[in-house]
Amino acid sequence: MLTVDFSQLPVGPGSRVLDLGCGAGRHAFEVFRRGAHVLALDTDLGELRQVSAMFAAMAESGEVPEGATAATAAGDATCMPFDDGSFDVVIAAEVLEHIPSDQVAMREIARVLRPGGIAAVTVPAWLPERVCWLLSDDYHNTPGGHVRIFTRHEVEVKLARAGLLIGGHHHAHALHSPYWWLKCAVGVHDDAHPLASTYHKLLVWDIMRKPAITQWADKALNPLIGKSLVVYATKHSRPAGQPRQARDVHV
Repeated sequence: MLTVDFSQLPVGPGSRVLDLGCGAGRHAFEVFRRGAHVLALDTDLGELRQVSAMFAAMAESGEVPEGATAATAAGDATCMPFDDGSFDVVIAAEVLEHIPSDQVAMREIARVLRPGGIAAVTVPAWLPERVCWLLSDDYHNTPGGHVRIFTRHEVEVKLARAGLLIGGHHHAHALHSPYWWLKCAVGVHDDAHPLASTYHKLLVWDIMRKPAITQWADKALNPLIGKSLVVYATKHSRPAGQPRQARDVHV
């Protein structure tokens, strides 16, 4: 299940892509399938081991184009271990809401992007997230949980402060918002509750089958209750004649 719209993100053979806060690796895997050089960064070593194993399985099965490379690295979003301008694209999906120093992380995103490079940043959308917080303290009040509720204006202002030029935006996963509202209402950790478990089965069915009716409903409802907000931003190109200082990252 992808949150970023790759039709709006130029990723292909030869692209150098950072998946920041990769988690289980869903976006990193798509980038790898597209033939790019992808580096998946996270603080969770367990997640990184699983992502690395999947990269290896994808390569062994012939699922990726020749020349594509993939690697994982442990690192902090507020102090990334990469040279300036190392990546053509940075994807930061559902990570900034977990970081107290989110402005520092956004500056790091801008720093590691090459001039002209694009960042795709996704965060929980304001309205669905606000409902979750109102329904349940346990939803966000956990170690490593969400520390803020973003508005689109706040995301765009902070990205602009980091030196990025704001582009388009959209919402995603409208059908997931009611699921989380149900979870918050019946108990975030009560996966066995009949309402939550039934809705979860519906979501799994939707992801696997992609029926036209749910695809249409999700698209129609996204502007209203899309669970995720996606913002695209570009790093200003360097002035003509200015030498490039950064070294390319090898993955």
